Amino acid sequence: MTGHQLMITAVAIPSALDAGTGHGAGGTGGVMDFHECHALREKHELEKWGDLDRCPTAMESLEYWRGNEYEERRLFIARLGQETVGTCSVTLPLRENTSTAGIMVDVAAAFRRRGWGRRLLEHAEAVAADSGRTSLDAYCELPAGPVENAARLIPAKSGAGGLPADDPAVAFAAGAGYELEQVERASRLTLPVPANQLDTLEMEASVRAAGYVLVGWSDTCPDELVTEYAVLKNRMSTDVPIAGMDWEAEDWDAARVRQEEESNSRSGLQSQVAAALHKPTGQLVAYTVLNWRPGIPASIAQQDTLVSSGHRGKRLGLLIKAANLRAAQHRWPAARSVLTWNAVENRHMLAINNLLGFKPAGYEGEWQKRLG
Repeated sequence: MTGHQLMITAVAIPSALDAGTGHGAGGTGGVMDFHECHALREKHELEKWGDLDRCPTAMESLEYWRGNEYEERRLFIARLGQETVGTCSVTLPLRENTSTAGIMVDVAAAFRRRGWGRRLLEHAEAVAADSGRTSLDAYCELPAGPVENAARLIPAKSGAGGLPADDPAVAFAAGAGYELEQVERASRLTLPVPANQLDTLEMEASVRAAGYVLVGWSDTCPDELVTEYAVLKNRMSTDVPIAGMDWEAEDWDAARVRQEEESNSRSGLQSQVAAALHKPTGQLVAYTVLNWRPGIPASIAQQDTLVSSGHRGKRLGLLIKAANLRAAQHRWPAARSVLTWNAVENRHMLAINNLLGFKPAGYEGEWQKRLG
């Protein structure tokens, strides 16, 4: 690589996965740049986990990096000559949290420990600062074994959990001035869950959940529920533990719900939702979401789960999760496991997941850096 300078260039997101064959933002649409970034992500996931369960498919990535009216997303690729060194990215919320930016850096294995990661991080931080952002957030996820057996942990500022001080990603973030605000536990549930186990859990939960009725849908929320659903999604952005992260409530309405559903459809992602209605008021008071991708058929991702504050303590979380697992197993029989993430301090939701049979599968650190 002697004589080559590191070149960091913006990736022009192509209109389709096969939109062209060249680099850059010319008539080719930058499709090769995009594919190289995605290939690097896949290599990183396989290196760390041995599978692509946590990795977006190419279709998902294409849809994601297009951005939308709620968030601008910028992806960059770094090269020495013709060799790809790594990628970095910046996400910029546009409706709320407009002082924050999401930062990600990924360096190819052959180019680590040479300072290129710091160069990529400096580039991403400069993009965020130029956009007027003063609070940067980032994450890294590690397998359970190295975290649980670590000799020394950097503790999360939330007071719950920590990450190994000698892990390269952890040391990189801490050395760059990021603070570990929160640790989430990733958990995996082996499928199928026996029907009699779900029966028992649903029966136990139903005793406490008198006065509520279960509803559910696939991919698209019914029109008569979409406004109530948007209210719950708004609460989801702040009701879950967020430690000291500088995150405001997201402004969800019916249009934003429909935009998310349409985006999921374009990316090939399917979703299954179970929710609880409070019969006396007709209000939607709890919901849970499972996502599945045809490209990764053995894995389901557990997304949001929320019970409104005035309706907690009635086993609604367990009831809707058990019902949704039943529906998902019927809809996606090829699935062999479910992955979910919960803040380590979120004891209540972790207890529900433990009852269902989830086991620790990794830990994710939520990092934050405030500029000047």
